[in-house]
Amino acid sequence: MTGDSERSVEKRYSYADYLKWPNDERFELIDGVIYNMNAPLRIHQKIVTELTRQLATFFLGKTCEVYVSPFDVRLPKKSPKDDDIYDVIQPDISVICDPKKLDEKGCLGAPDLIIEVLSSSTSSHDHIRKRALYERTGVKEYWLVDPSNRTVMVYKLVNGIYQKLEGYYDHETVTCGLFPELSIDLKTVFPPHPEGYVVREYTGIRTEVIKKQSATRKKPASKKKPAVKKKQ
Repeated sequence: MTGDSERSVEKRYSYADYLKWPNDERFELIDGVIYNMNAPLRIHQKIVTELTRQLATFFLGKTCEVYVSPFDVRLPKKSPKDDDIYDVIQPDISVICDPKKLDEKGCLGAPDLIIEVLSSSTSSHDHIRKRALYERTGVKEYWLVDPSNRTVMVYKLVNGIYQKLEGYYDHETVTCGLFPELSIDLKTVFPPHPEGYVVREYTGIRTEVIKKQSATRKKPASKKKPAVKKKQ
């Protein structure tokens, strides 16, 4: 394990370094540390596409704009210079309502709303590192979409700290704290359960998807003794 004294001398990478890296690979920087990004699964892209479609329709003709990854969001602490920016992320979906934050490179400053779709490899990253970063830099609302549990968690920034507004299941409608008129029916976001499976409801805990059993059992084949051929 690397000690604190060794960590203090590790190189921190800036957005200026980031711009020199290969375009065929995806990276994020959080406090100058590099995080590689794997290609998302199909279910991830399906959910992102549907959410983007609904958001883009809602914001059509409005000031806010919707962007989907890969889209660089630079979060400067002090100076907006490339050498002084150590946080560069690519949220799955970003909603930016201040046109002054948008330039040819992407977004400079905190989006108003960020949505991240979880995967097994990014769950702790999105829950811990990114949530702390978004809270610190002033992202007003943060959604965490979990395809495995078919849920959406909504966090709203209140006095500089994220407060959990609500958790939503796949049969419910998400209400956006920032935009009260925006609501998204999650039945259209999460793909239907596979054929042959049903949802078993439980009180107070998550629903469970189980394989549907046949109502009646097939009768076992009758065991007939083989006919004995008589000797001639």
